[in-house]
Amino acid sequence: MLPERREYPRPQFAREQWLSLNGEWEFCFDDADDGVRRGLASGKTPLAMSVNVPFTYEYPASGIGDPTPHAVVWYRRTFELARLAGRRALLCFNGCDYDTDVWVNGQHAASHRGAFAPFSADVTDFLKAGKNVVVVRCRDALDPAVPRGKQSWTGERFSCWYIPNTGIWQSVWLEFFGADCIVRRSLTPDPKTCSFSGEIVTMYGGADEAEIAVTYRDREVKRVRFSLDGKFTPYTVRMLEGDFVDESHYWTPEHPNLFYVEYTLYAAGKVADRVRTRFGMRKVSLQDGHILLNDRPCYQRLILDQGYWKESGLTPPSAEALKKDIELAKAMGFNGARKHQKFEDPYFYYYAEELGFLTWCEMPSAYCFCAEEVAAVTAQWQEIVAQAQNFTSVVCYVPLNESWGVRKILNDARQQDFARSLYRLTKALDPSRPVSTNDGWENSDETDIISIHDYAKLGDDFAQRYRPEYYDTMFPNGGRRLMQEGCVRRGQSVMFTEFGGIAMKKDAGGGNWGYNDAARDEDEFLARYASLMRGIAQCDFDGFCYTQLTDVQQEVNGLLDEDHVPKFDIEAVRELTAGKKN
Repeated sequence: MLPERREYPRPQFAREQWLSLNGEWEFCFDDADDGVRRGLASGKTPLAMSVNVPFTYEYPASGIGDPTPHAVVWYRRTFELARLAGRRALLCFNGCDYDTDVWVNGQHAASHRGAFAPFSADVTDFLKAGKNVVVVRCRDALDPAVPRGKQSWTGERFSCWYIPNTGIWQSVWLEFFGADCIVRRSLTPDPKTCSFSGEIVTMYGGADEAEIAVTYRDREVKRVRFSLDGKFTPYTVRMLEGDFVDESHYWTPEHPNLFYVEYTLYAAGKVADRVRTRFGMRKVSLQDGHILLNDRPCYQRLILDQGYWKESGLTPPSAEALKKDIELAKAMGFNGARKHQKFEDPYFYYYAEELGFLTWCEMPSAYCFCAEEVAAVTAQWQEIVAQAQNFTSVVCYVPLNESWGVRKILNDARQQDFARSLYRLTKALDPSRPVSTNDGWENSDETDIISIHDYAKLGDDFAQRYRPEYYDTMFPNGGRRLMQEGCVRRGQSVMFTEFGGIAMKKDAGGGNWGYNDAARDEDEFLARYASLMRGIAQCDFDGFCYTQLTDVQQEVNGLLDEDHVPKFDIEAVRELTAGKKN
C-alpha cells in the first residue's frame, strides 16, 4: 500500500484551514445494491474491508487490488473535530466515479453525478464536536452511455481501454470558512491591458465586500476592494500603474512567470473567507490560420498523456509523480501535453503552470449516442471547463475525440448538431481558448483546429499527403474523412494531434498492444521516430502530439515504461523531438 496522500488537494484555490480525510476507510461491495435498506447510510454499521483512499479497489495502492467489477461500493470513515467556533465546514471531493451520495452522522449531505469533476457541500449543520462519521456510496455501472474516458465498459481491458476505476479516486478533505465563502471564481488575463477579470460566486450572498491582492515575486503590485452584488459579482483588476507589467512578465513555456492572487471576502467588516491562487499573464489567440501565444507563433510539441499508473490506475500516487512526468516530458523536447480522456488531478495543472508546460483539456468520452450521453457529457463538461478556465497552462479544449460516442457524425445531423452545441457551449463558458471540437477526423465546420490522427509507420510521405488543397477530401486514417460531409476548412489552424504510437516492450511479455509492428530494439525505435518527426517538420502544421508518454497496461507504446521510467535515451529523443521547429 502506498503512503497516504497528505498534500493540500487543490493548490490553485487554497484555504489555510483544512483537514485531510485521505487514508484508511472502511469499505465494502454491495452487489445486491441493498446497502441503504440494510442501514449502511446511518454510519452505525462497520464495513468488512478497508481501503486506502483516494486509491480505488481495483488497483494495488488501495490495499485491495481486485479488478473484478462491482457496480456499488460503500465507504465509512470516522474523524475527530473540535468545536467549529463560528466557522462553517465544506466537505470536498476532487473526484468520485460515478453516482455519489454522502451522509454525515446519518444525515444525507450531498449527491453528485459524474466522475471527472470536483464537488463539495456545506456540512456544518451535520457535524458535532468530537467523533463524526462520514459514509459514501458510489454506483458505477459498466454503462457506455456515460463519460468513461479510457475505462473499459466491459469490465475487461482490451485494445486501448483499461481496467476501470470505481468510487473515490481523488482526495477527500474538509475545509473551513466564516459566514460566507467563494464557491467559484473565474480569472482571465489580458496582456494587452495588463489586467485580469472574471467573476466571484459566493455560496450564500452574505458577504458584502471583496478584496483582491496581487503580488509578483513577493512584491505587492495591486490591491483593490469593492462591493459585492449578491452571489455573482464580475470584477476587473488593472495593473498598469508605473508600467510594471510588460512582456518580461508574461507567461510562456520558456519563462513561466506567475502572479499570486489572494481573494478575501468580508461580511459586516469581518473576514468571511480567504483563498489563494496564481496565474500567468498570457493570451491564446487565432490569426490567419495559426495559433498564437501572446500574439506570437507558438509551435506546440505535445505528448499524449493518459495519466495512468501501474499501482494506482487513474489516481496519481503523489503530487511529485505528476511533476516528475512533466519534467521528463520537457527533457525529451516536448513543451506540452494533451491530457487524453481525463481531467487530471489539480497538481498536474499546478506544476504545468509552474514549469511552463502547455496543456490541452479533454472531455472523457462516452461510447453510445443517446439522450443520456448528451445530458451526461454536457453537464460534466460544464463542470470541467469551470475548473480548467482558471489554469494558465490550458491552451485548448477537446470536447469530443475521434467520433467516440458520435460514431455516425460524418453524415448524421443529430450528432453533428451535438458537436456544434459543445463547441458553442465551450465558447460561451470560456471564449479565451481555441476548441478542437472532434479531435482526429470528421472535423466540424465549427472548430478552431482541424485535427489529424494518422498512425503511419513512417513519416516520409506526410508532406505530400497533407497538402492544404487535399484537406476537404482527405481520408487520413483507415478511410475516415478529415471533414464531416458538407463541411470545409475555413482558415482554421491545422494540427497533427495523434501519431506515432511505436510499440516496444523491453521484456518478452506477451499480450502487448501498439500501432504497426513493434520495434525490436532502441535503434529501430529511434529510426522510426526520426522518420515520423522528419515528416511532420516538412508539413505546415501549428504543432503535433505524439502518442504517448507512458506504457499503460497492455499498451506498450510509451516513451516511458509503466513505472514511468524512460525506455530510451532521453537526449536522443529530445534531439529528434525538437527537429527543425524549435
